[in-house]
Amino acid sequence: MTRSLLTSALFAGVAAGLFAAILQFSFVIPTLLEGELFESGQRVHFAIDGTTQSEKGAPPLGSDFVRHGMTVTFNLVTYTGYGLLLLALMVLADRNGTEITARRGLVWGLAGFLAVQMAPALGLPPELPGTPAGAVGPRQAWWLATILASAGGLWLLAFGRGLLPLAGAALLLAPHVVGAPELDTYWGVAPPELSAHFATLSLGTAAAGWSVLGWLCAWFWIRLRDT
Repeated sequence: MTRSLLTSALFAGVAAGLFAAILQFSFVIPTLLEGELFESGQRVHFAIDGTTQSEKGAPPLGSDFVRHGMTVTFNLVTYTGYGLLLLALMVLADRNGTEITARRGLVWGLAGFLAVQMAPALGLPPELPGTPAGAVGPRQAWWLATILASAGGLWLLAFGRGLLPLAGAALLLAPHVVGAPELDTYWGVAPPELSAHFATLSLGTAAAGWSVLGWLCAWFWIRLRDT
């Protein structure tokens, strides 16, 4: 079983990681590169004739193959790790009576997206270059605590009995009641419209990647679990 689990997670993670990388190169990275122009000062917001507009347009991806290769590698490693955790939880639920199907795998993937991407983004949205942020340590601590609380809360909502779903709802709310570390002022150099676009594309890409990951984890597991 362990070999089947590892193999299924590896296949699913590599496929989903490549899929997510393609989406990122198509949608997310162009806005990231455009944000870097404002961060470096090559473009300046509010600089055209004193009006509230600035030049728009993403630069080409270029030939920085080392950076692009690192992006692909990061996606492969990350989605493989996520796939291993996700499939392990799916198998645990399966042992307790929740059968694994490809359709349910898709739901599991969306739950992973909610816990790992969407819930933290409610307090710490994806940051475009040129967007100021607080100290790294407190933000990382809040981000990790939010993931753990959200994953636990979703599990209790889905599988808890009696009053446990209420505890799950409380876990989901707790990090946001505490609040994410934030700055007291706004002073970013990138256009807010670009920042919003980047955050939306980042979350949309993540949702698609997690959905594919959950579906593939279940699909491979169904076919490999008896080998």
